[in-house]
Amino acid sequence: MIRIAGSVAWLLIVLFIGSSQAQDTKSIQLILPTQANWNVVPEGNIVRFDLKATGAPNDTIYFSLGEGRPEGMDLDSVGHFSWRPDFDLADRIQTTRIVPVEFIIQNRRGKTTSQTVEFKVLHVNRPPTIGELRPFYVRYRTQNTYKMGSDLVRDDDGDPIVFIPIADQMPEGSKLSSQGELTWTLSLNQFNKLKQAPQYIEFWVEDQPSKTRTKGRLKVEATQMDLPPDIAVIPKETSYKLRENATVNLKFYLSDPNGEDDISTFGFLSDNLQIPKTALVKNTDNQYEFIWQPGYDFVKDPYDSLAVQVTFYVLDKSQNREERRINFTIFNTVNEAEKDRYYYTQYRQLLVQAWGLVEQLNAKEEELKHDYKKAKGGKRNRSVANASLGAVTGVAPAITNAQSSPNAQSNQRLISAIGGTAVLTMGTLEATEVIGKSMKDLMDRYNYVLGKRSELQNKGDVFAREFALKSARRSGEFIRKMDEFRGAMNLSGLVALELDANWQNKKEASDKAIKRTFKDFQPLEETQ
Repeated sequence: MIRIAGSVAWLLIVLFIGSSQAQDTKSIQLILPTQANWNVVPEGNIVRFDLKATGAPNDTIYFSLGEGRPEGMDLDSVGHFSWRPDFDLADRIQTTRIVPVEFIIQNRRGKTTSQTVEFKVLHVNRPPTIGELRPFYVRYRTQNTYKMGSDLVRDDDGDPIVFIPIADQMPEGSKLSSQGELTWTLSLNQFNKLKQAPQYIEFWVEDQPSKTRTKGRLKVEATQMDLPPDIAVIPKETSYKLRENATVNLKFYLSDPNGEDDISTFGFLSDNLQIPKTALVKNTDNQYEFIWQPGYDFVKDPYDSLAVQVTFYVLDKSQNREERRINFTIFNTVNEAEKDRYYYTQYRQLLVQAWGLVEQLNAKEEELKHDYKKAKGGKRNRSVANASLGAVTGVAPAITNAQSSPNAQSNQRLISAIGGTAVLTMGTLEATEVIGKSMKDLMDRYNYVLGKRSELQNKGDVFAREFALKSARRSGEFIRKMDEFRGAMNLSGLVALELDANWQNKKEASDKAIKRTFKDFQPLEETQ
């Protein structure tokens, strides 16, 4: 009986050992989910599933992940899997990424097996993010600029972003660039309105190329600082180029955000002392004019131009200062009016010289006429004397007494008395040459005077007519014709004509007198 029981126990042990060996020899296997795209997951989305395994019926299976698993991936020992892929696994250029994951299963006896599964992670575009923007404090009549910082406005995917203004949200005079720079020059009404209550400006931030938008909101407030006054210049140019004797006229309008009564001083400083302080004219307390005319002597020879900088400044009662710098370039310019007067003086002086010479020749003509008549009369009288002398016997002196007052001495006069039979043999031709002047010489000089006067008259008329206008005197021909006319007045027979070098004309060289001789002469006032 005891022997039978022992045999049964041994049999049971053998059966148990055989059963255990059969279980160990049976393999364990991982069972993956069967639904479609279970391993495809977008960035930022959670994927969950339960893993299973096959093995012995009474065996216990443990699940785990291999080395190098992504951060945030979790698998507990009973096979519950969860994972949220980060947004930095894929991007807009590489839109998908394969992430291999090793799943490991192990039974309680230590037998293990593993399987690698590839997860396909899809890129998910995120809209731009806008942090809390600091307020935009603006000033009056100044170009205020606000830059959206990249630390507050950005795209977490690294996509390029652009700023898009919302038209009905943008104040008049404001501008938002695509790079996020907001500029705004406020009018007085806008600034006063902001001082009463802040204003909000809304805009879009859009990433590229996905065109995903996020709306931003910026608070705008008027600054509470004691602002300096402002200078408005009309015209608005800051650089001028002009010639001498040109007039500069700039208008200045002053304003102050704290009130126009806060303006204290307005003036200018120049790096050239030739600009007088009187050039700045005050019209009202906040309106001025700068009127300046650089004279013809402003730019000294040999310089062609001169640069001048004028700084206009305004001060308020708190000594806040605002400046406007304006540059002037003055070019050396010929004084046309002065040049015309100079040319006219030369023109008139030469005609005065010609007029005086014509007058002197007229006087010489009259003198030669008189001498010629006298010479002719002297010949005729001497011929009569030659006939009346006859025979003369002698020539003797005779003394006569003149009656005078009792207290005066008597005067004696000595005269020649002709008597006797003496004969005068002097011929008519000899009397003309010795006692009078040569008629041939008088005629030669008379003809020369007439010819020279006629030449001067003709050339003077031509010169007076050709250069009567100032435009004609500006030409290069004027100087050349002056030299020619002046050469014509050099008399070659001055000695033969017996002209007095110190001759003074008794007539005044007035414009009427010159015009009477040279009818085409134009006085200065008639050529203006």
